[in-house]
Amino acid sequence: MSIRNISAEGSWFIEFNTPFSWHVRGVKRVLYSGTTKYQRVAVVEFEDLGKALILDGKVQSSFYDEFVYHESLVHPVMITHPNPRRVLILGGGEGATAREVLRHRSVEEVVMVDIDNEVLRLVKEYLPEMSQGVFEDSRFKLVIDDGRKFLERSRDKYDVIILDLTDPLEGGPSYLLYTVEFYSIVRDRLSDDGLMVTQATSTSYSLRTFATIYRTIASVFPIARAYQVYMHSFDSTWGFVIGSKRLDPASLSLEDVNGRIRERIGKELRFYEGDIHRALFALPKHIRAVLEDKSIMPATDKNPTFLPA
Repeated sequence: MSIRNISAEGSWFIEFNTPFSWHVRGVKRVLYSGTTKYQRVAVVEFEDLGKALILDGKVQSSFYDEFVYHESLVHPVMITHPNPRRVLILGGGEGATAREVLRHRSVEEVVMVDIDNEVLRLVKEYLPEMSQGVFEDSRFKLVIDDGRKFLERSRDKYDVIILDLTDPLEGGPSYLLYTVEFYSIVRDRLSDDGLMVTQATSTSYSLRTFATIYRTIASVFPIARAYQVYMHSFDSTWGFVIGSKRLDPASLSLEDVNGRIRERIGKELRFYEGDIHRALFALPKHIRAVLEDKSIMPATDKNPTFLPA
């Protein structure tokens, strides 16, 4: 490798996966770095990933593969529902989660609740390519509020609730959004055939946290399904968990998924399709063993789960 290929100015970003491991990426330029009321924020352009949002020292999304994350988070749960019309998003500051939800023609209203107005201002200024105009969509409504408090006050019902949250970090803004008490509120705000999905941390370097989130959701919902996708930006396979009142995403066939994509979206997505849907839920044996470990107890408000675990 020529010295000319080394990151400009010798600038590097170090992200800690655990106290004992981390990964390093070359930074081409820093667009913004600061602290809001709730978290540390940076918007950078990486040498290999393009522009990216970083919160509390962890990459949230990058131009390189944000579509993989957001399509994996949104479409399995949306496709499982027979007719999703009202959708609630907690978090999702970049606007990319709402972007994917609004691809579905059946959707009449998307409510996005985010606690940090400053992050929203920054992503609108520096990362408009991720939202692609959803903040101006007539079906979209933005609420600046604490997601849990919003749900506690609200009596509205939703067909799908998507939890695009930061990781459960001790002292962070999201750790009480991964507990039995919180998921019980989410369940009560879903319609009779409603589903929820949450990002659920790394299935590699925080496998027990992933399993704790799964077991917590399984203690609240009659159907819980865990799945994962590899994210180059995170240097890891990344986990998600769906909680459902009646409908099982794992029961959908390749033909079911592809047919619903054609009917509801009308064009192919960049990543998600029938083959991918089936692959997402095909967890390896060692991960299934941890999910079934009865010594891993559901997280509660008094005993939450934190990274790393």
